[in-house]
Order: sequence, then C-alpha cells, then structure tokens
Amino acid sequence: MSRLNRPRILLADDHRMVAEGLKSLLCAEFELVGVVEDGRALIEAARKQRPDVIVADVAMPHLNGLDALKQLKKDNPRVKVVILTMHREVSYARRALELGAAGFVLKHSAPAELLAAIRAALDGRTYITPAVAAEVIHAFQHGKRATGDPTAAGLTPRQREILQLLAEGRSAKEIASALGISPRTVEFHKYQMMESLRIHSNAELTHFAIKQGIVAI
Repeated sequence: MSRLNRPRILLADDHRMVAEGLKSLLCAEFELVGVVEDGRALIEAARKQRPDVIVADVAMPHLNGLDALKQLKKDNPRVKVVILTMHREVSYARRALELGAAGFVLKHSAPAELLAAIRAALDGRTYITPAVAAEVIHAFQHGKRATGDPTAAGLTPRQREILQLLAEGRSAKEIASALGISPRTVEFHKYQMMESLRIHSNAELTHFAIKQGIVAI
C-alpha cells in the first residue's frame, strides 16, 4: 500500500506515553491524522479530519470515550470507532458495541490485536479482543444490562456531561463556562440527578460516576 492512499486514523488517549507508543505502531501502516487527549477534542477533530477509523480510550477528561462515541455516531452513523481501554469489564464492552463501536481492544493486549481491530473495522467487521469475547457474547445472549444499574440509562446527555465534570472536581462555575450555560443551570441539573438517583452528596455522585464508567479513577 502506498503512503498516498493509506487509511486515515485519529487517536484519542489522554496518557501521553501510551499515545506516543501507539503513534509509532500506527504510523507504520496508517496515516495518523491527529492525536487528542479528551472526548470533546475528539469530536471536534473527527468533524474536521473525517478519519477512516478512530481509536479511542474510554477514560478521558471532559467527555469519556463511550459518551464521545455516542456523539460521533450521531454526527456520522458510518464512522468506525475502535475502543482501546484498560477496563476489561464486560459492561464496558457491551456498552461500546451497543453504541456502535467497530472494535473493543484491551490496552494490555498484543499490539497486533489493535492492528487487527483496525483492519476489521476498515473491512466492515467487528473485532472483540479474545480475552473478553466469550463473556460479551454470553452477556448479549442472556440479556444482561451493560451498566448494571438501570438508573444510569435515565440520565440525559447534558446530565452525563455535567456528572462527568463534577466527578472530575470541576466547580459549577467552571462547568458552566465549559458548556456555555449558567451556573444556575448546572446546579439545576445536579440536583435533578441527585433526586432521580437518590443520591445525597457530591461524594456519592462521584462514586456513582466511577461505578458507571462515566469517569475513571
């Protein structure tokens, strides 16, 4: 394959050492059109670069990889996204696949697995890392929920954004500035979430966000 027509890859990972290693791996076979470190930057870069495949981590600041995936598929239903994560829980894999991911690969897997997942995505196939494939198939066959907590599914996209930022330690004023809304609106969404989730403190909100994979420790 000539360098002129190599598939275009966009990488999203907030761990710089990991990203540097992945750059070396990917550049040998693909054209790397960008590296971003958070979910919001990923969405903006995808809109500008229109990559053939996106490789994205789950745990990223501002907007996690799964919520970013949901927005990416909304922007372009044909976008191909391979999730690369340290989280081997079946709930993450199933949620990613339900949202339309083309692949799910664990970070500790051999580099060849990521390349295989990207090639599969380019061919229109879905790749699941063998380490969790059997568990994921079993979960789908037996109808287990991806989140393990039905109340998480009831949050609106805006509430999930605010919850992640709150769990990352942002103040209402900082969140309002980041999202272009008023601090009062942030507080309104916060207390609506607390009421619907039957949560009584910021600490409980943070614990819930971690448990549901909205933000990582």
